[in-house]
Amino acid sequence: MATLDELMGWRDALQRARYSGVRSVEFNTGGGGGRSVTYRSDAELRAALAEVERQIAAATGAGPVTMIRTTSCKGT
Repeated sequence: MATLDELMGWRDALQRARYSGVRSVEFNTGGGGGRSVTYRSDAELRAALAEVERQIAAATGAGPVTMIRTTSCKGT
């Protein structure tokens, strides 16, 4: 299992790649090593980012949002 610092580093790398249009990401895996991953599509990159964010939420004890409140106004 990755540490919280590693997960946050991976999330940052995935976000930088996604927002810059690059599909190749290099991750620091600790101990001076690293690995490079090339994603085939933005959807695949988005799924990887969502998974890392889910793991960060689980590691910090933050659960998913369970209630959404909406309000509306008819106007005058």
